[in-house]
Amino acid sequence: MGICMARILTALALLLLAVPVCADPVHTGRVTEVVDGDTVYINPPFKDGNEIRLVGIQAPKLPLGRRNFPTWPLAPEAKRALEDLTLGKQVTLTFTGARRDRYARWLAHLHVVDGGTPVWVQGAMLKSGMARVYSFPDNRGLVDEMLALEGAARQARTGIWALPYYAVRNADAVALLDELGTFQLIEGRIVDAAEVKGTVYLNFGQDWRRDFTLSIERKYMKAFTESGLEPASWSGRAVRARGWLTKRNGPMIRVTHPEQIEILDR
Repeated sequence: MGICMARILTALALLLLAVPVCADPVHTGRVTEVVDGDTVYINPPFKDGNEIRLVGIQAPKLPLGRRNFPTWPLAPEAKRALEDLTLGKQVTLTFTGARRDRYARWLAHLHVVDGGTPVWVQGAMLKSGMARVYSFPDNRGLVDEMLALEGAARQARTGIWALPYYAVRNADAVALLDELGTFQLIEGRIVDAAEVKGTVYLNFGQDWRRDFTLSIERKYMKAFTESGLEPASWSGRAVRARGWLTKRNGPMIRVTHPEQIEILDR
């Protein structure tokens, strides 16, 4: 399969990631089913639902009944890794932001509590290279810790990071046009930063009509200013951005919170 699953599972078994201090656990249940690399069912349910989405990460996706949806590379391995961590085990749920998504799934950090030191499941999946960070403006808790774990796995080319499918792209607008509609990590140097009618545009080329751009709308700027960040001053900075690629003139990622952009030349 290209990557030795036994090595991955051994690495997972050795992980004893202490539970980060973020909030008190609110529920304990046993994992009865693993859907894919970032979704499980628990029993007893939490309030009126038992489907739990591991908030803050995105594992390789399985079709799960979706027509014409391809299996992403290492999706079966990611599911098995999460099964090895959680299936049949007691876990606690901790919340750091919005608690439910539009599919009525609970958005929680999971911690395995079956004997020994509790294991932070999101951290273990990231450290083993079986997921990447996928955060939202209403759920930013522990993202810095998750980015650090992802970065270490990426540097070591562990799991998904050994495959071209998940490689960090450079800000080449022509190449990025082939990736529209996908979630990507993109690195490059901001050529020009400008604020236009309240929206900040971070342009990675001289021609904003064609080149890759990050946009930050006025309604999302408060989170940046509260974090002491001024994106409009970032001309010349090297960054790594993550998000869904759309097209507005050239390829674009719409940024909604600071953790989507990592400054690389501090």
